[in-house]
Amino acid sequence: MTFYIEPTGYEKTALSDLQGAWQNLRDEVVKTRPFPEWERILFHIDEAMSWESVRNLEQMRNKLLLIQNIAAQSEVPDKVAEWIKIVRQDLDEVFVALEEGKADW
Repeated sequence: MTFYIEPTGYEKTALSDLQGAWQNLRDEVVKTRPFPEWERILFHIDEAMSWESVRNLEQMRNKLLLIQNIAAQSEVPDKVAEWIKIVRQDLDEVFVALEEGKADW
């Protein structure tokens, strides 16, 4: 019987960047609350980070669009807006990586 051995190194991928960006966005919202609509934004961030969205990146893209729309219509702190842009960039990079066959799903 063989045992799974933990890898000694990890390859940085577009997916890992995206995961980190979502977590940083969530952390920034929690850190800078309260601001208008922060609870709605946090709810949709959690939805976008859920297993269902991770397995369906189109659903994640739709959640991010919703978050962007809420943020655009309310007064979010600059750092939150910056992290939303970073999540968008990283999500776009994931789709490019998938098209180029550089990410398995």
